[in-house]
Amino acid sequence: MPDMREIAQNCNAWPFAEARSLLKRIRSKAPKKGYALFETGYGPSGLPHIGTFGEVARTSMVRRAFSLLSGIPTKLYAFSDDMDGLRKAPDNVPNKEMLTQHLGMPLTSIPDPFGTHESFGHHNNARLHAFLDEFGFDYEFLSATECYKAGRFDAMLLKALERYDAVINVILPTLGAERRATYSPFLPLCPKTGKVLQAPVLERNVEAGTIVYQNEDGEKIETPVTGGHCKLQWKVDWAMRWVALDVDYEMSGKDLIDSVRLSGKICRILGGAPPAGFTYELFLDENGEKISKSRGNGLAVEEWLRYAPPESLALFMYQKPKTAKRLFFDVIPRNVDDYLTHLEKFPEQADDQKANNPVWHIHQGSPPHEDAHLSYNVLLNLASVCHTEDKAVLWHFISRYRPDATPETAPILDGLATYAINYYRDFIKPAKQFRKANEHEKAALGDLAASLEKLPEGAGSDVIQTEIYEVGKRHDFPDLKSWFRALYEILLGQSQGPRMGSFAALYGVNETIALIRQAISGEGMEA
Repeated sequence: MPDMREIAQNCNAWPFAEARSLLKRIRSKAPKKGYALFETGYGPSGLPHIGTFGEVARTSMVRRAFSLLSGIPTKLYAFSDDMDGLRKAPDNVPNKEMLTQHLGMPLTSIPDPFGTHESFGHHNNARLHAFLDEFGFDYEFLSATECYKAGRFDAMLLKALERYDAVINVILPTLGAERRATYSPFLPLCPKTGKVLQAPVLERNVEAGTIVYQNEDGEKIETPVTGGHCKLQWKVDWAMRWVALDVDYEMSGKDLIDSVRLSGKICRILGGAPPAGFTYELFLDENGEKISKSRGNGLAVEEWLRYAPPESLALFMYQKPKTAKRLFFDVIPRNVDDYLTHLEKFPEQADDQKANNPVWHIHQGSPPHEDAHLSYNVLLNLASVCHTEDKAVLWHFISRYRPDATPETAPILDGLATYAINYYRDFIKPAKQFRKANEHEKAALGDLAASLEKLPEGAGSDVIQTEIYEVGKRHDFPDLKSWFRALYEILLGQSQGPRMGSFAALYGVNETIALIRQAISGEGMEA
């Protein structure tokens, strides 16, 4: 049997390419700490969104590929920058006015607007925990507040103080004249208000490990840079964290390309080497705008999971990570069916093909197997035609079409039926709009009904599909696409639909004929 490690060496899948890049960085041997460290960052100023999940999912895929290639132990830190000062209140949380009163405070010092945790930062960290755990990610959570206050960063903070001039000389050329005059990499926490201050540093005492800054009221205050009395501006903070934790790999979005470059320079000033990394494209909402956790546009993880299995979301993250992708509800059905297709193909593929199959990366090399029964789109249209929100009604048709399938023997299919009901209820049902057939279309529909009546009992989906094609050809439609669009709009009340042969086989040929006759007469069809 071929060695998967050997196959992976030449595999084109992007996680393996990234793993090879990391191996090159560490010279193909375990770092002194005994493991390769992967990191993902989370800014908990807003609720976690799919972009956050995507970074962890993709990093985990690279981590798995790296483990296979190298055999070197690994860890993944999910790091929360929860000591950052809140700059503006997010739009998608309650008690926004209360949050506005705490602008400038560290996120872990602001009351929780949801009233469930000790702070806003703790609440959002808990949300991060919840959905990472739900997906079964293997990670260790780190809090910036805890790391700063426990002294975990003290050595690097003192080094940043010692090399202060070199550090700020990286940042200053990127700032405007006014900001350059007051910039400091150190952000002291005001002992009176608790706010994270953007205060000019007046003096530095490297031996004492302190800075003197001017407070908002004009008072000069000396404070240690260690022990949680100061935090670093985020580009410097990022670099410091890479060195303090000895991070080997971290990916980031396209909007952070310049920040990665600057933090890399600072990392070297502090005596470290920047991690290997990967730049992914950003997600766009329904209007083509970048999704933002503070605005709450785009999709939440919980929303995707109401309509589709988690593996379909992982597939969305895996596919073309360097291409900007629209992330809204209407991308879900396609991703579900793509996932099912990859899952169906996997058992029959050669080992080199399996390593390039997305489900290998989604399921850490061991995807489940279940005979493919029905596509998600067919289930959606079955729910639509039946006008049902009852999964038992779907199973009535499924069981007749595939007697070997039951909710117990086909758990993936059973889950899809639940997701299809939810999607139908929330998106398809409110948007359904049937149109009446014109005389040309009525003639074609009549021919189709008559043709289906002549089919032998038990005719399969391919036979039915061929018959539908032939009817469309006979009736002089501009093209077959127009014929199928007419079927969708007249019979299903929507502009797009399933493979009609598969749908008719599932719904039943006699039931499909009755549906066609009803459309011709115009009786009982929704307006």
